Amino acid sequence: MEINLTAIYILWLREMKRFLRSWSRIVGTLIMPLFFLIFLGFGFKGAFIPGVGHTKDYILFLVPGIIGMTLISTSIISGLSVLWDREFGFLKEIMVAPVSRISIAIGRIFGGMTTSLIQAILIFLIALGMGFKIPSFFSFFLALLVMALISAGFIGLGLIFASILKDIQGFGIIMQLIIMPLVFLSGALFPLSNLPRFLRYVSYLDPLTYGVESLRRVLVGHCFLPSWLNFFATFLFPIITVFLGAFFFEKSEL
Repeated sequence: MEINLTAIYILWLREMKRFLRSWSRIVGTLIMPLFFLIFLGFGFKGAFIPGVGHTKDYILFLVPGIIGMTLISTSIISGLSVLWDREFGFLKEIMVAPVSRISIAIGRIFGGMTTSLIQAILIFLIALGMGFKIPSFFSFFLALLVMALISAGFIGLGLIFASILKDIQGFGIIMQLIIMPLVFLSGALFPLSNLPRFLRYVSYLDPLTYGVESLRRVLVGHCFLPSWLNFFATFLFPIITVFLGAFFFEKSEL
């Protein structure tokens, strides 16, 4: 299937313009992670958290988890734009254009990745103001790569559901049912070692677990699961979901 770079760029640019013009969307997606970051970060600051490890500063443990929470919520919900475009006819207009559907899917994925990364970076900058520190600038660039992989993986997942589901309200409900369990099972807010054994095994099936652990490795310097496993799973997950998302989008009906 031919890849049209111009179509990818135009769809990416459209997503960026929609994002920058919608301040309510930015505030709405950031408000919950900010609440968790501020209240939990200050509330447990300086406290000893069993299982956190060698640091007694909870903010160091919390920030990678909150960034992961931001990425999953903004990335999966980006699939909602597909349903809106189908509802108002824009999707039909671009589908009849002489452009492959795979190019359309890639353009949406890149647009969603960019907007998700912008919001994750905003959370990161706020965390720096709260006392969060990183080992080096190189760690920040590695963290950006991990963030991009996390975002791409869950955008692909959102695209799969958006291609299958036809109802906007149903999509929103199902996504909320998916997002919160994935966040809590990922160890974003507390160590996985504090979970009961059976829940710990379930958390190993959560792709966000490995993304959050990878972020902790590059931003804080330590993690609880093997580093090679975290990076491998974080890299493999977007490959699978983006491929499936593009496949289901190409096969979806208008």
